[in-house]
Amino acid sequence: MPPTAPPAAPGAAQVPGPAARPSFVAWLRAPRPEAAPGVWTYEHKTRAPEEPDRIPGRRLLSGAVISALCGWLVWSLIYYEYFGSFYLWPLYLLTPESWVEGGDKMAFVWAWRIYQVIFAGVLAVIFGRVGHWPEVWRRYVAPLFRRAWDEPDPEVAVARRPEGDPVEWPHLRAAGAHSAADRLAADARAGAMNDVDHARIERAWQSVRAGRNSLASFTDTVLRHGAASYGHPSGARDLPARTARHDLLAHQVRLGTALEDSRNPYQHRGVGLALDPDVLGTSLLAVGPPGSGKTGRVVRPVVESLCLQALAGQVAVVAVGAAGAGLGADEAFDVVVKIGRPDSGYDFDLYGGTTDPDEAAGILAEALIGDMAASLPGGDSRRAATALAQLLGPYRAAHGRFPSVPDLRELLDGSKTAVNALREALEDAGERAQARELEARVRQSGTPGDAGALLADRIALLDRPAFADFFDTTGDRRPFSLRALEHPLRVRIDLPERGHAEASRMLARLVLAQFTECAVGRADRSLFACLVLDDASHTITPEALRGIQRLRSAHAGAVLTLRTLDDVPEGLRSALLGAVGCRMACAGVTTWDGARFAEVWGTEWVETRDVTDRQIIADEPFTKVLHFIRKVVTGKAVTTQSVTVRTVERERWSASELAHAVPAGHAVLSVTSVRGEGGPPVLVDLRG
Repeated sequence: MPPTAPPAAPGAAQVPGPAARPSFVAWLRAPRPEAAPGVWTYEHKTRAPEEPDRIPGRRLLSGAVISALCGWLVWSLIYYEYFGSFYLWPLYLLTPESWVEGGDKMAFVWAWRIYQVIFAGVLAVIFGRVGHWPEVWRRYVAPLFRRAWDEPDPEVAVARRPEGDPVEWPHLRAAGAHSAADRLAADARAGAMNDVDHARIERAWQSVRAGRNSLASFTDTVLRHGAASYGHPSGARDLPARTARHDLLAHQVRLGTALEDSRNPYQHRGVGLALDPDVLGTSLLAVGPPGSGKTGRVVRPVVESLCLQALAGQVAVVAVGAAGAGLGADEAFDVVVKIGRPDSGYDFDLYGGTTDPDEAAGILAEALIGDMAASLPGGDSRRAATALAQLLGPYRAAHGRFPSVPDLRELLDGSKTAVNALREALEDAGERAQARELEARVRQSGTPGDAGALLADRIALLDRPAFADFFDTTGDRRPFSLRALEHPLRVRIDLPERGHAEASRMLARLVLAQFTECAVGRADRSLFACLVLDDASHTITPEALRGIQRLRSAHAGAVLTLRTLDDVPEGLRSALLGAVGCRMACAGVTTWDGARFAEVWGTEWVETRDVTDRQIIADEPFTKVLHFIRKVVTGKAVTTQSVTVRTVERERWSASELAHAVPAGHAVLSVTSVRGEGGPPVLVDLRG
C-alpha cells in the first residue's frame, strides 16, 4: 500500500545536509550536461578552454587602472598646454587660413573640437592597449550585459528546451500516454512527488519500452496510484534521513569538490566529483588510516545512494561492516543481519543458498582458509574444497540439507559417532555414490597434507555460544541468502568485530565469495548489484580478485576500504589496484602505500620552466651609479633572468605527495567507467 502522506521532496531532508536542496520541480528542470566520468553533472558548467597566457585578474585590473590614470594625466598636461601647443600643429596645417584669420571663427572652433576628440581617442587607444582594456571588457563587463539580456526566465528557458519541460513528462506524451503524463505532472506540481518516485516510475517506463510491460497496464497503474505507482515492496518512498547530496536522475552521489590546485587537471578544478553505478561497476578501493573519512564521507554516502536507487527498483545493495560502523539506520534497510546478536531479525545462510555441494564447498573453503591458501599444499584452497565436498554431498543426500556448524565440525574432526551415523543414513537412503565419497574422506583424514584438521580448527571459530542461533539449517526460519540479488533489496550485515575478530574476517570473506558467485550467476542482470565492504582487511585472496574482476561484466561492483595495503598479501597488492577501476588514496597514507598508487596512476608529460638569475656587471661609471642606487632602494643586486622551457615526464602523484601533501579531509580519486572511459587522479575535498 502506498503511504498516506508523500515523503519530502529532495529539498526536505530531516538532517542537516551539506547544502540546501531545491524543490522537486527545480531539481527536475536543472540542466545536466554531458561530463567526464566522476563529474557531478547537476548544474555542471563546463570550464572555458585553458589560456596559459591569461593575465591574472588582480594584475589585469590594476594595470587597467594605472594605464587609465596615466592616460588621463597625459591628456591633462597636453590639454592645458603644459608642454606648449605643439599638439595643435597638425590642426593648423590642415585648417584653411580663412578659418583662422578670417571671420569664420565658428568653423575653426568646430574643427578644433573634433581634432581634440580624435587626439583623445588616439591616446585612449594607446593607453587602452597598454592597460588591456579590451580584455577587461570581455572578462568583466560583457558578461554582465549578456546575463541581463540573454538569460530568459527559468520557465521560458525550460519551455525552449528541444525535449520540452521534464515536469510534463514529454516522452510519455510522445508514446501516447497523455493521461498518465497529466496525472504525474499534476502530482509533481502539487508537491506529491519526490526524486525517488520519479526514478521508480522511469524504471517502470523503461520496462514498457523494453516490452516487458504493456502501455495500457502502465497507464492504468499510474492513473490509480499517481506518484506512488510501482512502489517498493517495503512501501517506503524515501529514506528516514539523508546526509549527502544525491541526484537520482543521474544516479549520482556527490563526494566533494575538486580543489583549484595546479596538480589537478584544468577541466576538473573546482567541479564536483560524484560516484554512480557506471563507475562503481568497475569497483572502488579506498585506502586510508582510521579517521581519514573512508566510512563517513565515502562509504556512508555511497550506501545511502544505493539504498535510494534500490527504492527506485534499480539496485540491489549489500552493506557489510562492523556493528556500529554507521552504515545507516536499521529503518533504511529491508534486511538487517546482526551476526552474534540475539536481536537480529534474520539468520545468514552459510552456504549461499545453493543446493550444489561442490559450489557450497568452494565458497565455504574460500571463507575458512582463503587467507592462508598460499601456504597450503598446492598453493590454493582446492584440496580444502574437495574435503568439504566429500562431507557436504553425503550429508545433503542423507538429510536433504547441509549440516549445521556443530555437525560440520564433528565430521571434520573425524568423530566416529558422527561419521557412523552419516554412513547408516546413507545406507538407508540407498546413496551408494555418496557413501563412497564419505569413505574417501575417512581414508584421507589424518594423512599428511589433509586439510580436514585445519578446516575443523577454522570452523570452530563459528561454533561458539555467541553464534548458537545463527547458521541454523534445521529450523523453520529460512536464513537470508545472497541469491536474492535479483530483487531490489537493501541489506546490511553487521559483523561481530568485537571479541570475534577472526570470525568476523572469515564471515567477510564468506560474504565476498557468495556475492561474487551470486552476482555473476544471476539470470536477470537488469539490476545493478553492489557489495560495500567497509573493512576488507584480510579478505583479499587470489580467488576473491578473480571474482571482483568478473563483476564488471555482470552489471555489478564492489566498494572496498582498507586501512593500509599491508592488510593484503604482498603479492596481491598491485593486482588489487589493477583489478579495480576506481582508486582513492585518503589523507594519511604511508609512503609505501603511496608508491603503489603512484605506480598505477603512471606519469604524464608536463612543461617546466627553469629560471636563472645572472647578476649584471656594469662597466660604465654612470651605469654603475644607477645600479648602486637601485641596489640601495630594492636591497637586491641588478640581475637578468633567463628562462628555459622543457617538456619532461613526471609522476601524476608521487609517493611523497600522497603521504604528506594531501590535507586532512581530502583524498586523491581516480575513476573509470564500465565503458572504459578513464579519469585522471584528482585531489578532492571530501567536505565540500
